[in-house]
Amino acid sequence: MSIRTSTRATALVLSSLLTLTAVELPTATVVAAPSTLAEGAVTEDWGVFLGPTADGVSRETKLNLTWDAKGPKLLWSLPRGTGYASPAIVDGKLVYQHRVGDEDVIECLDATNGARLWHRAFPTQYQDRYGYNNGPRSSPVIDGDQLYTYNSLGVLRCLALADGAQRWSRDLTTDYKVTQNFFGVGSTPLVEGGKIIINVGAPGGECVVALDRTSGATVWITQDEWGPSYASPVAATIHGKRRVFVFAGGESRPATGGLLCIDPATGVKDFRFPWRSTSYESVNASCPLVIGNQVLVTTSYQTGAALLTIGADMQPTTAWTNAEFGCHFMTPIHVDGHLYGFPGRNHPDVEMGCIELATGKITWHEQPRWEDVLLQRGRERKMVMSPFRGQFLHAEDKFVTLGEEGHLLCYDLSPTGFKELSRAWMFQASESWTPPVLWHGLLYLCQNQKGADGTPARLLCYDLRGK
Repeated sequence: MSIRTSTRATALVLSSLLTLTAVELPTATVVAAPSTLAEGAVTEDWGVFLGPTADGVSRETKLNLTWDAKGPKLLWSLPRGTGYASPAIVDGKLVYQHRVGDEDVIECLDATNGARLWHRAFPTQYQDRYGYNNGPRSSPVIDGDQLYTYNSLGVLRCLALADGAQRWSRDLTTDYKVTQNFFGVGSTPLVEGGKIIINVGAPGGECVVALDRTSGATVWITQDEWGPSYASPVAATIHGKRRVFVFAGGESRPATGGLLCIDPATGVKDFRFPWRSTSYESVNASCPLVIGNQVLVTTSYQTGAALLTIGADMQPTTAWTNAEFGCHFMTPIHVDGHLYGFPGRNHPDVEMGCIELATGKITWHEQPRWEDVLLQRGRERKMVMSPFRGQFLHAEDKFVTLGEEGHLLCYDLSPTGFKELSRAWMFQASESWTPPVLWHGLLYLCQNQKGADGTPARLLCYDLRGK
């Protein structure tokens, strides 16, 4: 064994010991057992960000989407650290990433009762420049017998799903000399064709990087000047060809960014479509949405949405643009020729709206409002509330919605308007920006801040199983 190999082996052993460092983690509080799945219910795993089709749409059936002011039945809750990551669930294993103190913690839980199966912890020093929490913002991805996490400092890790053993890691920030973006790293990696594809956005032009899933070795690099965004890459088949769409654009003067179309086999770029606010302090954070041979990109900061039609030569034409349908960091949902989302930058200017896919015409936009009693510094205060910058999950033709202040709603949305079917205030906590997750009739919500009633940030599981 050479000295270099020996040093590397020692480093790997030390790294493994670090991952086993004990951190004080609370256990889940189990409130109830889940209902039995209804006969014939369609279920699916949720192993990647925004679900199996990466569009916030669930194909599950026989759900109970009607609840009273108390909300669906709570099954279990688990206090957690900081971050905005969404859980990933496959075969009953829930993988979740959060930060506790100065450690990035990756946990694997039993999805039905929250029991901890294993956890790993890694040191981190990331500090948010804008006063938000210190992440992580990227969500875990489950890929067969392994999973990937990408922390706020740009460290990508591959762990075994069975026990959390680290198989390999890459410090992409160091490897490609990436400067810190506004809120650190926040794009979730994409697994496609045996590769992990990431919008690294390095100053040297290494915009998109593909790594081998088994070793972490670099397979190809797509060069472009655009930086790292907070939108996650998506893959789709267009005109019989697999393509990856990356909505890039990071911190730069002037602000630049847009959509890249890349061949995932080679890294060759088919086209680039500039779409970014001219404002320096702006981000591209909504994921590209592929609908047939068209791709939607949307961003806030006085920019709006654009729909591209991709030709057989893999070149785009602009079908339409609409400056009024700019979503900040939620990805719109497409249903039957219409798009539904929450355009607007910050509340109170955010509204719920519908836009026609064929024309780009907004058919309606409105801010749902109601009065609620807020517990503030131990005192009750009546306030007009709204979903504000909400997140949709589409299931059984309904829109399960997590509002920014912790409300859980169910809407019936159509091209003519909206109808509220259910509403409950699950937790009085702000920054509820993590999209809901649905797995086998169970709904998972992330409370990202301490509640007004003193409840800690939590991961919560609710029963939506119907009959």
